Amino acid sequence: MSGERIIYLPLGGAGEIGMNAYVYGYGAPGEERLILVDLGVTFPDMDGTPGVDLILPDIAWLKERRNRLEAIFITHAHEDHVGAIGHFWEELGAPIYARAFTAHIARLKMEDAGQSPETVRTVSAWPETVEAGPFKVGFVPISHSIPESSGLVIDTPQGRLVHSGDFKIDETPVVGEAFDRALWEEIGKPGVKALVCDSTNVFSGHEGRSEATVGPEIETLVRDATGMVVATTFASNVARVKTLAEAAVRAGRSVCLLGRAMRRMIEASIKTGVLADFPTVVSPEEATQIPRENLMLIVTGSQGERRAASAQLARGKYQGLTMAEGDLFLFSSKTIPGNERGVIQIMNAFSEQGVDVVDDSSGKYHVSGHANRPDLETMHKLVNPQLVVPMHGEHRHLREHVKVAGAGGRKGVLAVNGMMMDLSGNEPTVAEYVETGRTYLDGSVKIGALDGIVRDRIRMALNGHVIVTVILDEDDELLGEPWCEIMGLPEIGRSNAPLVDALEEDLSQFIGRAGAKTITDDDKLEEGLRRIARQTTQNEIGKKPEVTVVISRLA
Repeated sequence: MSGERIIYLPLGGAGEIGMNAYVYGYGAPGEERLILVDLGVTFPDMDGTPGVDLILPDIAWLKERRNRLEAIFITHAHEDHVGAIGHFWEELGAPIYARAFTAHIARLKMEDAGQSPETVRTVSAWPETVEAGPFKVGFVPISHSIPESSGLVIDTPQGRLVHSGDFKIDETPVVGEAFDRALWEEIGKPGVKALVCDSTNVFSGHEGRSEATVGPEIETLVRDATGMVVATTFASNVARVKTLAEAAVRAGRSVCLLGRAMRRMIEASIKTGVLADFPTVVSPEEATQIPRENLMLIVTGSQGERRAASAQLARGKYQGLTMAEGDLFLFSSKTIPGNERGVIQIMNAFSEQGVDVVDDSSGKYHVSGHANRPDLETMHKLVNPQLVVPMHGEHRHLREHVKVAGAGGRKGVLAVNGMMMDLSGNEPTVAEYVETGRTYLDGSVKIGALDGIVRDRIRMALNGHVIVTVILDEDDELLGEPWCEIMGLPEIGRSNAPLVDALEEDLSQFIGRAGAKTITDDDKLEEGLRRIARQTTQNEIGKKPEVTVVISRLA
């Protein structure tokens, strides 16, 4: 055992909420055998990442060591934990392990990315374990807002680690497994070196509420509604979707599911046996023939996503269905920070249609899937680790969680993305700092966050674009005048003349004054034309655009 160590290295999810990817290793320094826990995504926004489809973790460090990667373990089927699996599997090549429901979703992700779903292996719950090099890993059922979530027991030659995954303490979760205090206490009895723990709700001082408390409130709301009722929630929150559907049936309403993700999650839940008694649903075509007061739609788009069903209903129509004055729209969900603008736009669009919008500001219609501070303290006591390593949170969440651990008499370890921790012995140390960043899925291509592509896109969006074209003959004489095309810029400038005319005039004068050294050197000529184009545009409209110069020379 001498000279070998346990390492923990977050590549995503520690210092942010989303894009989870956590590496564990055991062995001699630089030769550790590795496992990866989760491989998720986060979502772009138009301000910082325009046009980007998904944001993925930077796995360059792990890719370089793929020959040491024993396995990938997926704790649950949320996008920020499983969403990148298909995009990166070819670069990693290790077998993927998950419980049945999560494995089903992971296989769909692999198929979507053109990968073989057979690389995903289904594992039963604890006490079954998977041997992966020096590790023995078991999936321990834990309550969360998606079926079959699991924490992981990771046994190493130097002791036991526990990775909580996303969790809450819920003993009546409606769908899925209840939190089992005795089981987690039993897992802690042999001694736990480190609990790597969810930090999302560390600032919430009250105990978390059970999913079962939401049902009666939703039933009352639906029963008292007079028009059509439409509700949105996270598609993966199968328990909430079931609660909404059952409330509709009790109120005498037919249920229609709208949105691919919603249907996909319910189908997966039924197929894998986690959902046995979901109410009968009608198709969108059938729904158009049902009186509004007898209909409830359960739709995707709780976070304001532009292409989701709720946003399309807000814009007018989706699959033949429209909202009308007197209808009710319920957000049975929490708005994730950063998504507020899109959600508010949808709320206002519905308001303009005369639709009554109900959100969760009252706390009645949604409960979080993450443990609040008292529940985190309970988890610490049940598992009783030597160390608490906060994960799944922004920096402020991780730091606060370290304080919570300290208040309970345990050492907290603040480790953010790229910080490799040596967890051997009794005192954790920073073993190394690994460069981490983000990878963008842009269309069908993965690009680096620092490649400059998105930066250039932002600059064009902010400042517009000018294309300058110049043709020179074999004697380096100008053929005709330079001509310009503009995009994203006003057509008339301060001089009250067309911007294109002002640009072409100034560029012609520049070429007329330029000496032979500039005219014969494409680089110098391009630099000069770009400078004049930006100066003229700045003088005319107060902006310096991105400029593309095209120089053609006739042989």
